[in-house]
Amino acid sequence: MSQVLTEQVLVVPTPVFHKLGHFQGFCADAERYLAELLKVEHVSYRPRAEMEQDPTFKQLIPYCIFRHVDTAGRTHIFQYTRGKGQGEGRLHSKRSIGIGGHISVEDTSVAGADPYQEGLRRELAEEVAIDTAYSERCVGLINDDESPVGRVHLGVVHIFDVAEPRVSPREAEIIECGFRPVDELLADLNGFETWSSICLRALFG
Repeated sequence: MSQVLTEQVLVVPTPVFHKLGHFQGFCADAERYLAELLKVEHVSYRPRAEMEQDPTFKQLIPYCIFRHVDTAGRTHIFQYTRGKGQGEGRLHSKRSIGIGGHISVEDTSVAGADPYQEGLRRELAEEVAIDTAYSERCVGLINDDESPVGRVHLGVVHIFDVAEPRVSPREAEIIECGFRPVDELLADLNGFETWSSICLRALFG
């Protein structure tokens, strides 16, 4: 069986999210939402294959954006194209600025650790090498109920400010990648997956 068919992923009930305040697009108030969504009484781990088709749950997905500001003050963002071997078939061949993935039940195995943070670190370590100093902060949430993928996911957006543009792929399915000036990305939003377009407009537009 494939990993997608057997993986147990972190989900929260969609009604809990709606009770906190439904939104479409980007919301900067991540701290308020996550404080409630990540409570033990709301979190569960369920089969990913089932959750991909069940909009009564939201799968929480860390979505990490790498930003570099050069000596001239110009902002560059790490971007790439999703290869056809990545787990979410509905996003194949789309351009993206987000690195990350599902929080898995295996991320609960470290005693005393925060499973969300463990999952974030694991996904980053699997997908990219960061060969530079950086700082990180959580800046918001993405919700997109206008697409089949979006209806079953809730993105948690983290910006990594890197000292040098030295981020490289570890996965073969992260292709055509590198840092590009943000104004170039904003000029070509139609080429990006929906979450990336939402983030580019909200954070850099």
